[in-house]
Amino acid sequence: MSERVSKLTRKTKETDITLSFSVDGTGKSSINTGIGFFNHMLEGFAKHGFFDLDVNVEGDLAVDCHHTIEDCGIVLGNAIKKAIGDKKGIKRYGSCMLPMDEVLVLCAIDLSGRPYLQFDAEFTTDRVGYMDTEMVKEFFYAISYAAGMNLHIKVVTPGNNHHMIEAIFKSFARALDEATTLDPRITDILSTKGSL
Repeated sequence: MSERVSKLTRKTKETDITLSFSVDGTGKSSINTGIGFFNHMLEGFAKHGFFDLDVNVEGDLAVDCHHTIEDCGIVLGNAIKKAIGDKKGIKRYGSCMLPMDEVLVLCAIDLSGRPYLQFDAEFTTDRVGYMDTEMVKEFFYAISYAAGMNLHIKVVTPGNNHHMIEAIFKSFARALDEATTLDPRITDILSTKGSL
């Protein structure tokens, strides 16, 4: 089996991003986005999905956090797509119902090649740390479209905003880990069409 890894760079007038991603990792990460809470979320994503993830970003944080977070979503989505390659042998679908204290979050993924985001979460604060809560949806929208994944995220039981966002990132990690898992029963691509 070839290594399922990718390394990408993306440079615009707003952000300069270098990212490496390994599907079959151990949860190691080195994250520097300039946004402490976003770093924490990406570290949790790597740890709970057993992905190895290195991210370094120089963004226009003097403007706000929007470009940094959205562009990280674009690059991470592209990295996921590149790392899983032709998708031969993977489970394709993954889901996770994840509790975090009073909060319960559902995440479901189909690595179908057809991008779609259904996001059902309402936050009651504008920011957590230096991360705008409205950027959570933008981040996952960028991932879903760059990776070509059908992604459903639903906060079933709301509560503390920090808990909701952290549960979203962790449930996404667990669902993606399942969807990218190689299954020996799947000898080709899991689709009646023969391609994804």
